[in-house]
Amino acid sequence: MSDSSKRKRPLVADKRYGGKRKALAQKATAKKTATKRTANKAAPTRRRGANRRQRRGGPIGMLSALVAWFLRLIWKITWRVGAVVAIVLGISVGYIYTTLPPLEALLDGRARGSVTMLDREGDVFAWRGDQFGGVVTAQSVSPHLKNAVVATEDKRFYKHFGVSPRGIASAIKINLSEGRGALQGHGGSTITQQVAKLLCLGEPYDASSGMTEREYEAECRRSSLQRKGKEALFAMAMEAKYSKDDILSIYLNRAYMGGGAFGAEAAAQRFFGKPAAAVNPAEGAMLAGLLTAPTTLSPTNNLDRSQNRAATVIGLMRDQGYLTRAQAEDALANPAALSEAAEAEAGGYFADWVMSSGPEFFTRNTTEDVIIKTTFDQNIQRAAEAGLKWVFENKVRDGSKAQAAIVVMSADGAVRAMVGGRKTKVAGAFNRATQALRQTGSAFKPFVYAAALDLGYSPDDLIEDAPYCIDIAGSGRWCPKNYTRGFKGMVTLTDALKNSLNIPAVKVSESVGRELVSQVATQFGIKSDLAAGPALALGASESTLLEMTGAYAGILNGGSSVTPYGLIDLRLLGEQEPLMGTGGGIGERVIQEEAARQLVYMMEKVVSEGTGSRAKFDGRQLAGKTGTTSAAKDAWFIGFSADYVAGVWMGYDDNTPLKGVTGGGLPAEIWREAMSRIHENVPPKDLPMARPAPPSGMAGTEQPQAPTPAPQPSNSGRGRSDSIIDQVLRDIFGGGGGSGSGGPAPQAGNR
Repeated sequence: MSDSSKRKRPLVADKRYGGKRKALAQKATAKKTATKRTANKAAPTRRRGANRRQRRGGPIGMLSALVAWFLRLIWKITWRVGAVVAIVLGISVGYIYTTLPPLEALLDGRARGSVTMLDREGDVFAWRGDQFGGVVTAQSVSPHLKNAVVATEDKRFYKHFGVSPRGIASAIKINLSEGRGALQGHGGSTITQQVAKLLCLGEPYDASSGMTEREYEAECRRSSLQRKGKEALFAMAMEAKYSKDDILSIYLNRAYMGGGAFGAEAAAQRFFGKPAAAVNPAEGAMLAGLLTAPTTLSPTNNLDRSQNRAATVIGLMRDQGYLTRAQAEDALANPAALSEAAEAEAGGYFADWVMSSGPEFFTRNTTEDVIIKTTFDQNIQRAAEAGLKWVFENKVRDGSKAQAAIVVMSADGAVRAMVGGRKTKVAGAFNRATQALRQTGSAFKPFVYAAALDLGYSPDDLIEDAPYCIDIAGSGRWCPKNYTRGFKGMVTLTDALKNSLNIPAVKVSESVGRELVSQVATQFGIKSDLAAGPALALGASESTLLEMTGAYAGILNGGSSVTPYGLIDLRLLGEQEPLMGTGGGIGERVIQEEAARQLVYMMEKVVSEGTGSRAKFDGRQLAGKTGTTSAAKDAWFIGFSADYVAGVWMGYDDNTPLKGVTGGGLPAEIWREAMSRIHENVPPKDLPMARPAPPSGMAGTEQPQAPTPAPQPSNSGRGRSDSIIDQVLRDIFGGGGGSGSGGPAPQAGNR
């Protein structure tokens, strides 16, 4: 048996891959060697770094470490605080968001309503209150208006989130450079922030707070740091709640734009007589320009200033690409102009009077939009204004501070025109026609003669114009004098009135009784307290021009009282049925019609032959009476044609005496210039006058004695049915002595 198998050793694993294992071992050894070399090379570098760290020890190293630590601390605090602020800001904005009402509730934010006034023809002539023309949107208004507002107020409106940090920073820089506080002057407010201000940050006015509406609005516009912060939060909440166009729509509806107009629609109608959707680039620029200072820049206050501001807005629109060069040049060459109604600014005094005399809850404090139809006549108003202007330009010295007022009405008391002062285009100004109580002077005398004629006296009855005195108990002796200081002897009542003689007027008043004269004047509409002494007959009492003109209207209409009125009817906007009608007109009879017609005859002689001759024009029948008070502080002329009654007053607001002016002078000329224009194209009519009956013979040709007190009439004052008393009074006319009462009576003028 062969043993060759025993001689051979078996194969083992480490022998099986001997060549490969050796190669792997060599490779591992090489890697260790390379790593060791790298480590040996890096060791000097690490040692150099360690050496540098060691060299940075000491103050510099400590400071560097401290700065690094401080920066790390600030970062940790900042991001944490920032996170907290962001959370609080988000919660605040979210809360405000939940309180914001629907868009529709924010478009009309007026506290008051508006009053629109129509003249007798139904045309609009005046606006009062907070005018709102109706809701518009950013899409419905003219694109020129929308673009002008954005270009002027907030050119980045469609890019920011309600607050513009860039705008605020720029505004602060401008304010500081101009020497103001950071928040004083330019605010850098976006349109959204301005809307937040208009909404008063969602805080409605509370009357029980003790603040007035004016104080409330001032508080809403206060620019404190705290207020600015709230405003920014409110603005961001609005940006989250509403679209950009919604916010712009609120702005276009709520912003005050001057002239009593709130919102773009009211302003466009007020100034241009067209809707906001139809305004052209020049008009849109003017409306947008008003937003900066609506009262100051209002075109009804100063059209030139408003047009200059509009030119600046047109330049901004051109720069921002809203207008082409050709459009901008055309807008500059054809600036916006006022509508005819806005240009006229008619009847400012009249409109104020209607507002003050109407029901307060539908005029001054109305929360509704009200339409009032009035008695106003724009043609008559223009004629009155033109007549006044002509006289002051041609008859009064330059620089004179004298004032004048005019009232024109129909015989039933319907007021057609009213001028309350030389400055005619006004609103809210002092109205000398309705507010100034002035002594009436001889303009009061027709009421003295009205009382006598109603007792049966004739315009041709005689009375002596001679020296005359009355002893007034407790005051002494009073002796009236004529304006000329002379005496005319025996005169008729007509001549006494025609020449405005004082002594005959006092004698008549004393004969018929002062109480009766006062009653007649009061019933004709003189509401002011009348003088108690004998100077009553000479107009020592005070009255307004409106009252006096209304009283003369009673003489023209046949002896019935009138209540001057301007309101025909009042209705709410959108309603057809009026809520109320005329508040004036003809009232009760004061004197008999025949007496009134005889008085008209006597007053016609004043104009045709007497002190009022300067009032004549066109050969028409005209009647009236002059009046000049003591020291010529007041001058009057009140008269009428068959169609209209007009009164003119002239004087100084501070009671400075007029120089060389009597009622028969400048006031009569103003009356003539106004009435002649009013009567253009009006056919002439005869006055309702009656020639006097034969003289009653009460004075005859006998020498009259000082008048004695007449028996005072009972109830309505005149005892017209008692012929015996009438005859006695006629018999004693001109004789007896007066008892007078009250203090010394002032001496009034007679012209």
